[in-house]
Amino acid sequence: MTTSNFVNEPACQTPVVGEVDLCVLGGSCTGVFAAVRAARLGLSVVLIEKMGCFGGVATLSLVNVWHTPLDEIFETRIFAGLSQELIDRLKKRDAVLENLESASVAWRFNSAEMQIELDQLIQEEGIQAYLHTSFVAPVVEEGTLTAILVENKSGRQAIRARAFVDATGDGDLCHRLGGETYIAERMQPSTTCAAFSGWDSLEGVDWGGLIRKHGEEFHLPQGFAWGGKVPGSDVFMLAGTRVYDDCSTAEGFTRAEIEGRRQIRAMHDLLRKYAPDNKLVLQSLPARIGIRETRHIRCLHQLRGEEVLSGQSFEDAIAYGSYRMDIHHNDKPGLTFRYLDGREVYARPGYEHVNGRWRPETEVNPTYYQIPFRSMIPRGPIDNVLVAGRCIDADTVAHGAIRVMVNMNQTGEAAGVAAALMLKQGIAAKDLDPATLRKEMQAGGSLMPE
Repeated sequence: MTTSNFVNEPACQTPVVGEVDLCVLGGSCTGVFAAVRAARLGLSVVLIEKMGCFGGVATLSLVNVWHTPLDEIFETRIFAGLSQELIDRLKKRDAVLENLESASVAWRFNSAEMQIELDQLIQEEGIQAYLHTSFVAPVVEEGTLTAILVENKSGRQAIRARAFVDATGDGDLCHRLGGETYIAERMQPSTTCAAFSGWDSLEGVDWGGLIRKHGEEFHLPQGFAWGGKVPGSDVFMLAGTRVYDDCSTAEGFTRAEIEGRRQIRAMHDLLRKYAPDNKLVLQSLPARIGIRETRHIRCLHQLRGEEVLSGQSFEDAIAYGSYRMDIHHNDKPGLTFRYLDGREVYARPGYEHVNGRWRPETEVNPTYYQIPFRSMIPRGPIDNVLVAGRCIDADTVAHGAIRVMVNMNQTGEAAGVAAALMLKQGIAAKDLDPATLRKEMQAGGSLMPE
């Protein structure tokens, strides 16, 4: 018997289960918002998600916080759109705590309620959705992406579309199309969150200090632990793990999931030992580790850190943010924060902050930054694909600011609107008029500050 490094798959005919205007790969809020905005502009849309619910990090990974829609000095609203619409829907269920004048947490929400709300939103818009469905391969005919192959409980299937949005987070579609990709030299680590009941039993206990003091005993890397209550409950969401594996590979992703869960148990055991009167009960773990960064897609423009920190204006700006640049270091504990007013803070739990400046003081400072549409248009080889979410083209410093969910949500909305305009005008993304794109986004509820 001979062996080789390859297995030949027999040729087969794959049934087409959908023929639509737009196919969105990835059902995070970014992907959902792309699908919704396109559907509201009259496109037929298919939305593909490999997990069992929509919402991505906000639901699957239990990260139940979104950042402020105000600028850095909390005076001007800089975005609205579907992020605000979803929050308003959750408020009707008492599923949101709000503090817009917070640089860290503007909205804390119930992730389970968000799952159901996203289901309803998709159904209301007539979007054809597939959960538990994995993207397998692109189908390119005469230089044009015409379909994708997927796998699910019904077997292998094909979905034809005129345009596609890659909202997979890892740029899986663009990567398998042969587009240029890159991994940051200092890729930010991932975090596994967890939900605990009985957290009030730690009242008066410096639980963060205990983790810092005794973490080495439990093989815990030095990190930055934080968290908060789920609105209307006694459940506490803890985010305190640090996982350094590359989640863009099958092997790395597997190691990361297992290591993240190990660290959660280690923290629990540590608190059992050094705060023995606690009544903590581990209630739930995420369906997927919270990933900050993996693969980026090379696009027409790489957003650079200096452009973000200087508040650079772009004629094709489609997203606005004020979340401070933060880098979760992979070579030392703690975080570095940079602010638009020039301040820099190195924050290491248990130590005094190291305050400095990344630039000298100036009389006038920007209060928000912008993301250009060009950073969502892959360089090639296919021109009917857009990228949305954390895999857009951004360097390490820029990514440290723009990666948060409320910013990425806006890239999803831009992708959905752009796809509708592309198809209606019969043009490629690179040929879209930025003013027309911005006007259409604004008409749909987005704010487009000057």
